[in-house]
Amino acid sequence: MHRGKCLCGAVSYEIVGELTRMGHCHCTMCQKAHGTAFSTYINVSWEQFTLLSGDSTMSRYESSPGTTRTFCRDCGSVLQFIRDGKPRFGLAAGTLDTDPSIKPTYQIWTSSKVSWQDLQLGIESHETQPGQRGGHA
Repeated sequence: MHRGKCLCGAVSYEIVGELTRMGHCHCTMCQKAHGTAFSTYINVSWEQFTLLSGDSTMSRYESSPGTTRTFCRDCGSVLQFIRDGKPRFGLAAGTLDTDPSIKPTYQIWTSSKVSWQDLQLGIESHETQPGQRGGHA
């Protein structure tokens, strides 16, 4: 089991089961949302995830059609990257309180990376998002 929360602790969650996939996104929307060179998300199944507290504190922002980002309204911590109708979502890795026991294995939207940050070597890299035309870079 894994647990996590936002910076102020108002939003907390738990994940039951093994975490299997983590990656970096270098798109400009993630850069703006996280205020840094890239975001790091863990792929989590909705069936694994339970929100323990903070539903009324979580805000939702539709960053592009069919894509919602959640964050804590009080402290601003980015929490989730959700695509409508998908059985899994991206959980901001930095919100975990427990060791995920995995490391990033891929990076996407490398075509949008900032000039002042090098890409991680030795992991799968994609200039856009695999299987997507156009996109949210």
